Amino acid sequence: MYKASTKSIQIDMFTSGGSLLSGKALNIYEDKMAWHNQFRSNVTMQIDEDLFKVLYHSQNGSPNASIRVLVAMMILKEADGMSDERLFESCRFNVLTRSALGLINADDVVPTESTYYLFRKKVAEYAKQENGKNLFNTVFSSITKKQALEFNVSGKQIRMDSKLMGSNIAWLSRYELVHETIRVFYNGYKSNNLLSEELQDRLDNLLKIKGNKIVYTSTNDELKSKLQGLGELMYALLNLTSTEETESVTVFSKVFHEQFEVGQDKLVIARKKEDISAKSIQSPHDPDSHYRNKDGNQVKGYSINITESCDDEGINLISDVNVKQVTASDVDFLQKGVQKSEEVFQNKAESIHADGAYHSPENQEFCTKKEAELYLHAIQGAKGKYKLDASENGEVIIIDTHTGEIIESVKISGKNDNEKWRITTEKGYRYFTEKDIKTSQLRTKIENTPIEILQKRNNVEATIFQLGYHYPNSKTRYRGLTKHEMWANIRCLWVNFVRVLNFQGKMALDAINSTLLLYFGQFLALFFDFETFLESKNENFQSAI
Repeated sequence: MYKASTKSIQIDMFTSGGSLLSGKALNIYEDKMAWHNQFRSNVTMQIDEDLFKVLYHSQNGSPNASIRVLVAMMILKEADGMSDERLFESCRFNVLTRSALGLINADDVVPTESTYYLFRKKVAEYAKQENGKNLFNTVFSSITKKQALEFNVSGKQIRMDSKLMGSNIAWLSRYELVHETIRVFYNGYKSNNLLSEELQDRLDNLLKIKGNKIVYTSTNDELKSKLQGLGELMYALLNLTSTEETESVTVFSKVFHEQFEVGQDKLVIARKKEDISAKSIQSPHDPDSHYRNKDGNQVKGYSINITESCDDEGINLISDVNVKQVTASDVDFLQKGVQKSEEVFQNKAESIHADGAYHSPENQEFCTKKEAELYLHAIQGAKGKYKLDASENGEVIIIDTHTGEIIESVKISGKNDNEKWRITTEKGYRYFTEKDIKTSQLRTKIENTPIEILQKRNNVEATIFQLGYHYPNSKTRYRGLTKHEMWANIRCLWVNFVRVLNFQGKMALDAINSTLLLYFGQFLALFFDFETFLESKNENFQSAI
């Protein structure tokens, strides 16, 4: 049965870090502003273990290590981009790391590797069972909300940006994808005795050679023939396992139906390349991963959106990090990012700064209803030849931007009684809709927005850089949507902690400077008083003479 660990720390006078150090090392260790002491108080001890109570019940045991320590270990791992081996080495032998985790005494036990991995597995399985509910997102929101209250982060101004991150999977051609899917499926069914000896021999012979070697040694016509054979083999295997509902069967079936179709005579035919969606499975090792080609940047993985405050003064914190398949458009992130930000900062967003990829009529309407100003850096698409606007009496004004001439227009009714405006050009008629007018007005608004307001969005790019700092090739070490969500929340927790740490250091320095200025001012006042006293004495002495 679940039982929360105690927050109190019992310091042993013989085995605590303080008793093992001396001199400058001891001063650093006991410095309240040192990162390890701040991390222990502002992160480790702020983790609400009760959030993870749902992972344990009377029938599946209880956590045999502090959940608070396990989560803090994961944050420190992503802080430095450490391997698991180096993480456990640091947790066992580095006194600063142990202090950050709340393991003050030398004999305080670090959770074992098996406990650490089992905990991560439980979190991932829970997310799958609960329609993507990630407990690390709740932890991130909870801690950030406390930080925002403590340091008075208003969140009235927010900004957002996104980044594409590749999953830890190999790039597979179409043949390699099908071949690898069969191999993964077959490895899980060898011991089930569901397959005939003939079918097993066929699979064994096929899988002796890796898919990439077959691709390199075959012509295009040979690959088409072999791909057809793989489709027929997959269809036969599906008929044998059609009643099962395991994850491996689901992935196997999905790959088959994405890559092949079955005709009227149960003839398996490979689909045309252009008929296969970018949302199709890219690897059997990460079925959540999608494909996207964004301005020549080809990614098989995920799109990660960050929302943060951008107040003019004080500290700015990340309020939300949202992870979706890479095929998700930036417009899909804006509304949730704003709502999550208002929940964390507990203030209504008054201005939202983003780039043109977040523009859509729905998002504009959303911001209008919330009485929030949406500042876009630009909008997608080339600037048109005509500038469109509406006068106070509702008439549409169309201006040729090349000549500055006002073009006469005629209002007409289109399909479904939608209003249109028609002008006559050298090539014939040209029509404009209400959407075209709003787009032109938005371009004009962006052009007239002061540069200092537009530049507020720019700093979020630095946050995006920090998010993927340990992955300069934009490819993570993880697979699956849930694990990428866990990584993103953990990494953002660390970024916020560093901001809090730096802000507190600045506040402490400002306090010291203020104190020094106060003392210096008092010294000057005493000095001038003393100087005045001497002058008066000198005058008295001169008059006496």
